Amino acid sequence: MSGPGADLVIMVQKTSGIVVATLVFAAVLAAGLCSRTVAAQETIGKTVADRVYSEVQATRGAASYDTSCAGCHRPDLGGANGPALRGERFARIFAGKDLKTFYTKIATTMPRGAAASLGDAVYLDIVAHILRENGFPAGESELTADALSTLQVIPGRAKPPPPVGDFSYVEVVGCLTPGPDNTWLLANASEPVSLAPAAARETVVTDRPLGTQVFRLLDAMAYTPETLKGHKMYVKGLLIKLPGEQRMTVSSFESIAPSCN
Repeated sequence: MSGPGADLVIMVQKTSGIVVATLVFAAVLAAGLCSRTVAAQETIGKTVADRVYSEVQATRGAASYDTSCAGCHRPDLGGANGPALRGERFARIFAGKDLKTFYTKIATTMPRGAAASLGDAVYLDIVAHILRENGFPAGESELTADALSTLQVIPGRAKPPPPVGDFSYVEVVGCLTPGPDNTWLLANASEPVSLAPAAARETVVTDRPLGTQVFRLLDAMAYTPETLKGHKMYVKGLLIKLPGEQRMTVSSFESIAPSCN
């Protein structure tokens, strides 16, 4: 075929080919973008709250932390010569980043004076311990190096207090009352609330209601209790349960009101 009609057919064929090629390219590009978006969403969707370590691993990490880290960062991770590894400071520096950023920081700079000396598995255990102390729950599987870059750090959660039992470290509020044989009691006291042994409050609890508990205060004489007789008191210490009696050692002894009325 020749002439204007043939030229038109050729032009249509070329145009159709270009259109088809363009559509194919666009489809491939869209599929690639979609797959990358899905992968990114899956990665971003995983956080340190998703049970990413095991309880056994965190327990190992606690022992390693106590030996190699607690001297600078304190046993409760609150910070001393080294920065705090929990709470607001930890969140401000690491929240929004992947967990590998935090792991790399401690694995390449700690312990002080012996950086990178503990081994990869030990550093992973310590990270698991720090996650647990920041209130993130344990799961069935251990944290692995391959998972670090897929996990996003988020602000920590309040760690649930341990259950109250014999020899628990607790806080109570009650009325300071003289007892028999030169003893001192905390009467009409609240139910004891368990604390971690190293826990420290920036403010004393003042709004907890009184209750029906009675505690014999073993160390009250060291705090000149005569001057605080009848005061509403905040007391923190070790709980000792005996048949028919509850006792407390005293590590914190603060008046929160001049009377219990």
